[in-house]
Amino acid sequence: MADGSDVIIRRVEPRDEEAIARMWRTLSDYHVGLDRRLPVPTDGAAKQYAARLLEQRDDPSTRAFVAEVDGQVVGYLLGAVIDLQSDLFEYVDTGFIADIYVDPGHRRRGIARRLVETINGWFADEGVRHVEWQAAVANADAIHFWEALGGRAITVRMRVELDGRTG
Repeated sequence: MADGSDVIIRRVEPRDEEAIARMWRTLSDYHVGLDRRLPVPTDGAAKQYAARLLEQRDDPSTRAFVAEVDGQVVGYLLGAVIDLQSDLFEYVDTGFIADIYVDPGHRRRGIARRLVETINGWFADEGVRHVEWQAAVANADAIHFWEALGGRAITVRMRVELDGRTG
């Protein structure tokens, strides 16, 4: 198995579409398994996601990277420069990491860290001052990973389930 030194991090290419769809579906299913309140993917969503990700390849504010080991895509990351604040607040370019995934058999070898370092390098080149992401509260491994990279919670997104009554 890879120790991280034989990993190639590169921008996503059309040949990666099937691997991206597979990993996104696995990531989505994992999250739903953690917490049924998280969004459940629709039929065909994984293929749509991969196709959209590839469509955004040339978007100057978006970057997607894959991690490749021995010619096999084993991870990916999607990030973008966005404005997270309304026009009532001072504008600050923010890097947003939308998704990151590494196949279980390749975890704990620094691949996710290298993906994050790669996107953070691009964010810095774009003049971004800070990077944000979301992690499911039930995903303790993800929270630990992000904290190990220096991440700190700044907001907590909450929800209440209504029983269907109106007014």
